[in-house]
Amino acid sequence: MARKIIFYENHFIDFYKSQDAKEKDKILYTFELIKQIDRGPEKFLKHISGTDGLYEIRVEYQSNIYRIFCCFDEGKLVVLFNAFQKKTQKTHKKGLEKALKLKQQYFNEKNA
Repeated sequence: MARKIIFYENHFIDFYKSQDAKEKDKILYTFELIKQIDRGPEKFLKHISGTDGLYEIRVEYQSNIYRIFCCFDEGKLVVLFNAFQKKTQKTHKKGLEKALKLKQQYFNEKNA
């Protein structure tokens, strides 16, 4: 079961470009796991409760934690929205709100 990862707009790409080489490698490694493993552990991919299909990809590198918001489309397609570096235990409220808005835009455009 190979999944395909796509980017909606440039929010994730802009975030990715701002990371150093080792962080980029760890993000890409996590993407490869998500693409290949049918049901990966929540350590890497977790549904965000109460969000109607929004997930977060979880990447840890050294003492840094990164979250990438995404959703599934047509089963094997992973659509990436925005990302941030996590600095506290709380869910990043602005990032989550932005991801929900982007998800809605994505499906509105797709179904237009």
